Amino acid sequence: MNYIFDGTYNGFLCCVFEYFEYKDTDVQLQVEGDNATQTTLFGLSKNIITDLAKAKRVQTGLQKRLEKSVAMDFFRVFLSEDRKAWAASFSIICQIFSGKTNILQNYGDEEVLYFKQTLKKVSRERHRMKAFIRFSKSSDGLFFAIAEPDFNVLPLITTFFKNRYTDQKWLIYDVKRKYGLLYDKQTVMEVKLSPEEKYALTADAIITLDEEDEHFQNLWKRYYRSTNIEARRNMKLHLQYVPKRYWKYLVEKQI
Repeated sequence: MNYIFDGTYNGFLCCVFEYFEYKDTDVQLQVEGDNATQTTLFGLSKNIITDLAKAKRVQTGLQKRLEKSVAMDFFRVFLSEDRKAWAASFSIICQIFSGKTNILQNYGDEEVLYFKQTLKKVSRERHRMKAFIRFSKSSDGLFFAIAEPDFNVLPLITTFFKNRYTDQKWLIYDVKRKYGLLYDKQTVMEVKLSPEEKYALTADAIITLDEEDEHFQNLWKRYYRSTNIEARRNMKLHLQYVPKRYWKYLVEKQI
C-alpha cells in the first residue's frame, strides 16, 4: 500500500495514524509530486489528508512512550528530507506504538542505525548554521543573512537567534528551499519572498547596505587575517570544521 502525503511532518504523522486505523500492510511512503511516485502493481495507493488533530494525537502518543526530547528526534530526522530516513522513522514509530518502546536502543537494527546516523547529521548541520550565519544590515535597518544548509534546519535554529538578537529585526533566508524566517522583535514568522526580493538577496545583486555595514565587514576581515598564523596553516583541518560549501556566505572569506 502506497501512502501519498503532502510532504509535511504533520502529514507524515497522519500516515502513522492511518496505518493503525486501517491496519494496512507493507506501507510505502510517497510525497505528492515526487518524480519517483509510482503505484504498486495493482494500483493500491491511498492519499493521506493532513489532519492536525490526528497528527497531534500521534505526537502526544510518542511523548507518552518516550522522553519528550527523544520524541522530537523524529521531527529532526524528518527535516533531513531523506526519504530513506522517513521510511525508517515510520517503521520505528509503528514498532513503538506496537509495544517496542526500547527499539531505539537496538543499534543492530539497520533502520535504527540509519535513523541515528541521520539524526547526527542534522544536529551537526544545525550547529554549523548557528556558527556560520553572517548578518548584513540593510539601509532600512533589517539584518539579513543568506543560508544554504544541507538539511532543512531553519526550524531548529529559530529559538537560538531569537534569544541572541532579541532587540533586532532580522531575516534568515534559505535559498535552497526558497523560504526564510523573519523576526520583527516580537515573533518569528515564516516568509516567502517575491522574485524581486529573492534577486535582491542573491550574491550577484546590489543591496543597499547601511553606511556602517561595509566598515564593520572590513574590520571583521582584518581581524580574521590578523589571527591567521600562516606558518601554522592547516587547510585540511580547517576544511573539516568549515567546509568549502559554506564559504560563499562567510564575510571573512570574501577577501
